[in-house]
Amino acid sequence: MRRASGFCAPKSTPAGVIETLNSAINAALSDPRMLARLADVGATPFGSPADFGEYIAEETEKWGRLIRAAGIKAE
Repeated sequence: MRRASGFCAPKSTPAGVIETLNSAINAALSDPRMLARLADVGATPFGSPADFGEYIAEETEKWGRLIRAAGIKAE
């Protein structure tokens, strides 16, 4: 099972801001110590905002189907 880790921003965040954040995060991920620390906590970083967005959409759909099928309701 993949345990994904990523940063989220509001949908209305300008593309330039997302690009700047992604560049800075990827620069940090080039540090082997950072990657080792993430591995220690079982995290797998994503390389691009599009990949992470796709993962979030897939997980939302998957868990949404399960919740609906089980009839789970928020209290």
